[in-house]
Amino acid sequence: MRRRTQGRISGAALRALAGVARTPVRPVLVEILRRQLGVDALGEVSEDQKAPLPLDVLPIRARASHERPDAGLGALPAGAWPRTIHDFARAYREGALSPEEAVARALGAARRLSTYSPPRGPLLSYDADRALEAARESAARLARGEARSALEGVPVAVKEEVDVEGLPTRQGSGWRPNTPAARDAIAVARLREAGAIVIGQTPMTEHGLSPFGANPHRSMPRNAHDAQRLAGGSSTGSAVAVATGVVPMAIGSDGGGSIRIPAALNGVFGLKPTYGRIPLTGHALRAGTSLVAIGPLGASTADLAEVLAACAGADGQDGASTRQPPPDPRGLVAALGRGVRGLRVGIDEHEWAGAPGAAAAVAREALGALEREGAELVPVRVPLAARAPAVTYVTLGVETLAGMREAYTLHLRELGADLQLVLLAIAELGGAEFLEAQRIRATLRQEVAAALAAVDVLALPTTARAAPPVTDLEAARGFADPVALDALCRYSGLANLTGLPAGTAPVGVDEAGLPLGLQIVGDAWDEACVLAVLGHLERTGAARVRRATVAVDPFAPPAASLPPP
Repeated sequence: MRRRTQGRISGAALRALAGVARTPVRPVLVEILRRQLGVDALGEVSEDQKAPLPLDVLPIRARASHERPDAGLGALPAGAWPRTIHDFARAYREGALSPEEAVARALGAARRLSTYSPPRGPLLSYDADRALEAARESAARLARGEARSALEGVPVAVKEEVDVEGLPTRQGSGWRPNTPAARDAIAVARLREAGAIVIGQTPMTEHGLSPFGANPHRSMPRNAHDAQRLAGGSSTGSAVAVATGVVPMAIGSDGGGSIRIPAALNGVFGLKPTYGRIPLTGHALRAGTSLVAIGPLGASTADLAEVLAACAGADGQDGASTRQPPPDPRGLVAALGRGVRGLRVGIDEHEWAGAPGAAAAVAREALGALEREGAELVPVRVPLAARAPAVTYVTLGVETLAGMREAYTLHLRELGADLQLVLLAIAELGGAEFLEAQRIRATLRQEVAAALAAVDVLALPTTARAAPPVTDLEAARGFADPVALDALCRYSGLANLTGLPAGTAPVGVDEAGLPLGLQIVGDAWDEACVLAVLGHLERTGAARVRRATVAVDPFAPPAASLPPP
């Protein structure tokens, strides 16, 4: 058993702390937590750094045009592993694989991984019959030469807070009923329309309020590269499903890093699109959110581009999505061949100083690769970026609590002790504190827009550390760890607060061989530029997905591609 991580509270101590938080001592505990997370420090922000009311949360477009020359590099080169959507398409064309075989093998591999100890299974629920029927229909279209898109016949998994018809949308909870969703979320419906095969749902952290990947109500998969490490969250299962090779791409959601953090910790690619680019219609946060975006995790940048091309576009039930310029699906895929010559990459050294050791080292090495390919690193300054984590905690916490009043008022004791503690702390925040955080956020949005007016993208580490360790008890019952929380969320909230697109690429490993990521933040609605940078990192070998410890080859029967549990 691993030695207890310093500063982490778990087990009986955590349950006792959550119990104390329901007593008159709560304000004392809340004050300690506020200090640890930097929330109290928001009071130090001067009045002239806060925007006046009213406020706007729609993304600010820093430049009118995002036109860039195309280097004509073409499609990304294929590798032996991991299998990408283009590998599936080629296998189908050549008759080496059928959609029915692909789906059956994905489901079989997921079932077998669920028998491992510690758990490695990335699927929570599935409808095998429907998936296999969809695969047969896809095979028939392929036989007729009527493939709907590059996603035709490709298996995909969906995070359990995004509606999948016939499966319950429980958002990582233990109290919500197993009521099947009546219809697909818009993103899921569009994937099906593109020919993709939805094989099931992936588990997430409880109500999405943890970046770690533990949940007392779920058998959560561990990190794909070390079973004694956390997989990250809240899109935990989606990241592991891709990292293990069960599916080449998966759907997650990101309100404070929930796509990018698990993608980075498991060594795969992830993209949080511009706020509103993929409609949230059919997402579990029915009360609405100003932070969350639905997006893809993939084995390759090309996977991200194809999924975004299929899912992007307005929906009348999501007001934010109707404000976007028309997406250019072909342009998203074509951007992978742009190259980076002449690209200006903004670097805020004050922010980079917060990433110690390997996290900064491997990310800077990847930036060096971009420089050698003709990109220019340009110093920028975003003064309020250091406040972004605390503003994110306040904003995401209050918005999420507003959407889960039933859980808080009727089911609080049924929640994990770690989430109880978080919600009790959030409930102590007043309206004035929330508005102050939003005023700081508004100024931060202006600062980032000013920086992006001078450069094409911003570059940051994805996280300040690799995957934290976890014991079986901590994974089963939850834990509180403000230090690890800050290290994982340090750089992710900036893109959520601004609504800007941000992607992560696996660019190296730490001393223990655990993956680390480089994050690229683009201008509003300019996912193409983010994809171009990530794709070029992949093209040059500066970013690559490393084989997981239990890697699945979907082109081989599960029994032949997985070691014994």
